[in-house]
Amino acid sequence: MTEPESPKEATPETTTARKKSLLGRVIFLILTAACFGYLYYRLNGAALREGLSLAAYMTEVFATVNWIPWLLLMICYSLFYFAIDTLVVTRALNWFVADIKYKDIAPIRASAYIISIFNEQIGKGAMAYYLNKRDHIPGWEVGSVMLFIMFCEVFYLLIWATIGYFFGGDSLPEVFSLIPYIAAGAGVILVLWIAYFQGYILPRSQFRERPVLLAFRKAKPWHYGAFFLLRSPALLAAIVVYTVALNLFGVEASLLTLLPYLPVIFFAATIPTPMRAAAITFWVILFPENEGQMAAFGFVQHNFFILFNAAIGLVFWRRAQRDLFGK
Repeated sequence: MTEPESPKEATPETTTARKKSLLGRVIFLILTAACFGYLYYRLNGAALREGLSLAAYMTEVFATVNWIPWLLLMICYSLFYFAIDTLVVTRALNWFVADIKYKDIAPIRASAYIISIFNEQIGKGAMAYYLNKRDHIPGWEVGSVMLFIMFCEVFYLLIWATIGYFFGGDSLPEVFSLIPYIAAGAGVILVLWIAYFQGYILPRSQFRERPVLLAFRKAKPWHYGAFFLLRSPALLAAIVVYTVALNLFGVEASLLTLLPYLPVIFFAATIPTPMRAAAITFWVILFPENEGQMAAFGFVQHNFFILFNAAIGLVFWRRAQRDLFGK
């Protein structure tokens, strides 16, 4: 008889990883509870002021929405976003890794939306796995491109939030006055970041030589600017779409109002909470006079976008399977 395997001893690394995982879950639960607690408090208060139960209040809100135009609007926007998103990923891969055609990226970018229902970053990881299996590109090279995209998205949203602040700052909540200062600090960080990876700062540092940072080593200043230009049509379209959609939900809004708001809300949408609770909460905070409409709008808007993108992924799913497994 063979002796049973002894349980693996915990190493300092595994213990630290477990603690981080536990801490992450605790933070996730606290954040989720805070979002839903705040939403319930605001919505129940609005319902009581109308002399209605919360269920009856929200039923009235949903009944007033002009659904058909909203649905057509969102379908067109989701398809446009998919086209721009695929273009951005294709160009970034072409810049730093390999010459891959747009039509070859589209199936996996679409299929990754299915996984992105749960977590956007896991969806990007799935793309790295796909390109490694199909095109034999090292996973760390694709991973470096995904990191570059994630890094640039932060600055791209911040730039548009800053532009929006300077156009409509007088009508924004006081907290938005911090945006220019945050943008200035981020600008300094970006300049130092680029200078470091170009070797102008700390030239003997070995950190930049890590394989997963390949894209940053190859990136020139114009790559960051090109990313901003390629990605911006999606945000500009979103500002128009969300403004029209808000009016379909019975909330008056203008393009200048949404210009600084939307980048901040998109930041919130990246926080992994159920049903994009963080983003919904931001809508209610930013439009406090229309709690019910904004909660309904945020819930439907963000979740339809995520689910319809996943539906686009299902269209490409068979193609992605054939590329990976030959089936």
